[in-house]
Amino acid sequence: MAVERSSKARTAVSMHDGNGGRNSSPTESLFGTGETVAIGRGLTELRAGRPVMIVGADGGREATLLILPAERLQAASLGAFAKVVAPSRLRLVLSASRARAIGRDIGEPLRLELPEAIEMTAIRDLVEAPVVMGRLCGMPASALEKAGVRLMKLAQLLPALLVAEVPAERLPGLSRLAVQIQASAVDGFRADSISSVAIASEAIIPLESGGRARFVVFRDGLGETATAVIVGKPDRSRPVPVRIHSACLTGDVFGSRRCDCGEQLRLALARLTEIGGGIVLYLSQEGRGLGLANKMRAYALQDTGLDTIDANMMLGFDDDERDYGIAARMLDLLGCRQVLLLTNNPAKLDGLARTGIDLAGRVPLEAAINADNRRYMMAKAERAGHQLEALAADGED
Repeated sequence: MAVERSSKARTAVSMHDGNGGRNSSPTESLFGTGETVAIGRGLTELRAGRPVMIVGADGGREATLLILPAERLQAASLGAFAKVVAPSRLRLVLSASRARAIGRDIGEPLRLELPEAIEMTAIRDLVEAPVVMGRLCGMPASALEKAGVRLMKLAQLLPALLVAEVPAERLPGLSRLAVQIQASAVDGFRADSISSVAIASEAIIPLESGGRARFVVFRDGLGETATAVIVGKPDRSRPVPVRIHSACLTGDVFGSRRCDCGEQLRLALARLTEIGGGIVLYLSQEGRGLGLANKMRAYALQDTGLDTIDANMMLGFDDDERDYGIAARMLDLLGCRQVLLLTNNPAKLDGLARTGIDLAGRVPLEAAINADNRRYMMAKAERAGHQLEALAADGED
């Protein structure tokens, strides 16, 4: 295998137990911290299309917002939401990426005050239409509204939300119905979730290639799973060859030709078998962290002419929403202190290095380029910096 050397990067990373390394009471040990539990429950509510409340300091005062995912909005729920929060005005909050994609040059989420008679079609256009007519006259979102955008991303929903401040007289009633989330806890939620990851089960699986692999399933405090596929017998006294692979239903399972994911996975398994051992970390990060539904939305936009990066940003996401903290946690639990990463993506190297994993180098893992994925591969190389020698060689011809 061709190996590129990289400097060994270590940053402080906390690989602690599910309590974040803190002393906890018996109640906290059993139920979890109230803030973390509330966010977990809130994500379930948001995915189901139900509103949650965000509480915290906002512009120097305590405030409570009721938020609802814009993508789950219907005419009936829009009308009901307006009545529940009356006389507060409704606002629509868009991520910075979405705001820029539809013509507003801003570096942070954008708040739009909605007119009382706005129709659902107008809101849907603001949230996901490729072209929005008219000038956006909003203002930067508040701290609580920004926390709402981050919640939508955690839930793998479009990062756009309907927002209104809860009137004081409505607060007691709504508090009995809606999950309350502390805005200050949102940023730390992902780290808390990663620290809760533990090994759940494992088994030996015979593979179609003729080899056998040990599948180790990890589960976090919310019940989400990730899998390590241990091929052969990796020598943990030396840098362990590792492939961090984001799940791709279309490519891994159905052999889609519009990406290189499935072929990269099979190529990684074959190479690890050839060299006597290594690990594939199979993570639930479909569509570079967008989730399957948003990945399909991005594909539909690509079919109109956008490349993979612009499509993601048109939906309101960054080009790559993945976090590699879970990969570092899994490697730590497997006893892998130093790795040799099978990837073409420098950002993946940087992301893993920031977790404190010791990187011994990079091994290229280039899949074949075909007529259906060439445009996608070119975008990854030219705009995301993926190191693809085959495309570079084409450019020299």
